[in-house]
Amino acid sequence: MSGKEKEAIVAISGMTCAACAMRIEKGLRKLEGVESANVNLALEKSTVVYDAEKTDLQKIHQKIEDLGYGVITEKVGLNISGMTCAACATRIEKGLNKLTGVTGAHVNLALETASVEYEPSQTSVTDLIRQVEKLGYQAVRKDDQSESETADRRAREIQQQTGKFLFSLILSLPLLWAMVSHFSFTSFIWLPDMLMNPWVQLALATPVQFIVGKQFYVGAYKALRNKSANMDVLVALGTSAAYFYSLYLSIQSLSTQAHMVDLYFETSAVLITLILLGKLFEAKAKGRSSEAIRKLMGLQAKTAVVIRESKELTIPVEEVRPGDIVSVKPGEKIPVDGIVREGQSAVDESMLTGESIPIDKTVGDNVIGATLNKNGFLQIEATKVGKETALAQIIRVVEEAQGSKAPIQRLADRISGVFVPVVVGIAVLTFIIWYWLVAPGDFASALEKGIAVLVIACPCALGLATPTSIMAGSGRAAELGILFKGGEHLETAHRLDTVVLDKTGTVTKGEPELTDVFSYDAEESELLTLIGAAEKNSEHPLAQAIVKGITEKGIALGSTDSFEAIPGFGIRAVVNGREVLVGTRRLLTEHQIPFTQAEEAMSALEREGKTAMLAAVDGKLAVMVAVADTIKPTSREAVKRMKEMGLSVMMMTGDNRQTAEAIAPLAGIDQVIAEVLPEGKADEVKKLQKQGRRVAMVGDGINDAPALATADIGMAIGTGTDVAMEAADITLMRGDLMSVADAIVMSHKTIRNIKQNLFWAFAYNTLGIPFAALGFLEPWLAGAAMAFSSVSVVLNALRLQRVKL
Repeated sequence: MSGKEKEAIVAISGMTCAACAMRIEKGLRKLEGVESANVNLALEKSTVVYDAEKTDLQKIHQKIEDLGYGVITEKVGLNISGMTCAACATRIEKGLNKLTGVTGAHVNLALETASVEYEPSQTSVTDLIRQVEKLGYQAVRKDDQSESETADRRAREIQQQTGKFLFSLILSLPLLWAMVSHFSFTSFIWLPDMLMNPWVQLALATPVQFIVGKQFYVGAYKALRNKSANMDVLVALGTSAAYFYSLYLSIQSLSTQAHMVDLYFETSAVLITLILLGKLFEAKAKGRSSEAIRKLMGLQAKTAVVIRESKELTIPVEEVRPGDIVSVKPGEKIPVDGIVREGQSAVDESMLTGESIPIDKTVGDNVIGATLNKNGFLQIEATKVGKETALAQIIRVVEEAQGSKAPIQRLADRISGVFVPVVVGIAVLTFIIWYWLVAPGDFASALEKGIAVLVIACPCALGLATPTSIMAGSGRAAELGILFKGGEHLETAHRLDTVVLDKTGTVTKGEPELTDVFSYDAEESELLTLIGAAEKNSEHPLAQAIVKGITEKGIALGSTDSFEAIPGFGIRAVVNGREVLVGTRRLLTEHQIPFTQAEEAMSALEREGKTAMLAAVDGKLAVMVAVADTIKPTSREAVKRMKEMGLSVMMMTGDNRQTAEAIAPLAGIDQVIAEVLPEGKADEVKKLQKQGRRVAMVGDGINDAPALATADIGMAIGTGTDVAMEAADITLMRGDLMSVADAIVMSHKTIRNIKQNLFWAFAYNTLGIPFAALGFLEPWLAGAAMAFSSVSVVLNALRLQRVKL
């Protein structure tokens, strides 16, 4: 990107379908100075690259608003000190407005406050405060409410949609009651005469049509104003046709004194209610991925203890500078990336690397911010702070990956742009032909034929075809422990051809277990009693795995007379008067204890990816134990099933290649990608995608988050971290790889069901429109056919609730 080119991520409100996303993309690309524009419907964001010399953020925002959508920004209030006159206020205002991402700043001299509207993806409150300080003034934030504005906005949106749906449902049920009891085969259902009164039906339908349905009219107006059509146009057109035709008949009944009038108020009201229900579910599912970023940010330590001028100071982590010496006690998070300058400890890096076994750290070793210091005191020299830390880099990769995902174009949305004008054209042509040629001058007859065309083409079945299948399919999947975050992911999963599995916690259990015991002296149980007693005093995870494995064998542990942990080597203890050493080769070498007889077996265990440790009792080699992260019981069967489905299965891990190649065959996996850094996992997924593959990434750790977001479908093991689940498109609650195959099968079945629904929805229109245009269908019969098409679609979708996997 050249110096004059800038990239902006703009949050957008008001999009209802993929056609909206495409409309915004096209509109922005036409704007002078815009190099590229990519709109993500699921995240409700647009990534725009523009020439800063030809356009700016204000023009981009104005273009989006001109297209009929809203731009979401945040506001923050600042208390400012140091201003003396109006010139000061003007200077601060200009300085803030020049800052990238600021869309408006207003400074009040009398109140000594500033109100700043900004895009959080471009700048932050800290940047605003620094800008004020650069200008020679002081600023502090008034409150923290702006951080929760997005969550509050979504909550309000869901609350409003719920209220509208309930209001619409209450008014629509009496109309539905009247419709159901209207047919001869349902005449036994009792119906109050009042509900057959046209004016009662009008009173019930009107609020639904114009209060609840206002959003469809507004959406349709915006679409038509921009010379396009979407589902809002179809809904507004279809419901209006049914409503106004019923209104016309109601008025006509005043002059004819007809006792019974065929009305279609229920058609419009029930249609709006059902579509509103679908939008309510959509509102609840939207934006879940954005939670991943907030959870990642929440992982970092909030404060740090730094040593400055020989004093310990507790300061916000944002104020740590490179070169600062940071003190970290046992059990605390390491606040920044750095190098150990003093102390030894085991550091749990699983939240970033996904590896379950903590890493021993000593002077000179690198440590990563947000990881957990387990059992020793450390002093760390800060090398990377703020946006340079590993965690910040992962956050950036996740943001970029999420922003690059194109919205999925649904078949109904693609066709609607052609379908609407064609139907309107046929309806108008039908009216003209009947009014001028078939029944000259008979306006009522011609209007009936034109309305019949619109009613039979009402997009009830078309509007229900996809969402009902998705609701039924995702509901059934949830019963099976598979949570799809949105319909688009349910649609995408069936096209997958490659599955990439993370190792730790996905293929394997994610925690070390005692796997092997070799005895070289005395009875094994007697030796394990001594070793277990010695290790139970250690906080090291490997020691805990050994103790757990020994107790599971039913062996009682002895008492310890003394205990000493030797960082990087192992432990030394006295148990029942006997000296016990457990640890590495270096530990036994240090105490001049030969272990030649165990060397070959130890090397073999290490080639299998296991961590082997030697134990000596009273100065003599006694036992060798091995600890490893073992595969889950169902992993091999699950991989076999995926291969039988025609999927290419591979394993990717940050672990060393020797361990990875030892684990993979046990699970039946042939392809291995090993020694991959967290930020590199996303790159590996991109390489596969460039080969034309459609990739699913399955993982459970924060280190998997960028790859989960980059893949065509990200699947998170439900027993893993919250961040992995938020970054993924599908959560597998059982923590079982069999669910991967189940999710793909469920997607196949749901897509087949959607295609069946769309076929029947269009078949009704294809057959019904000509019949209506030729005058063979009265509007009430057209309405009945339309209702039947909707019922058939819903019944077909409900079959998914009985799917067995």
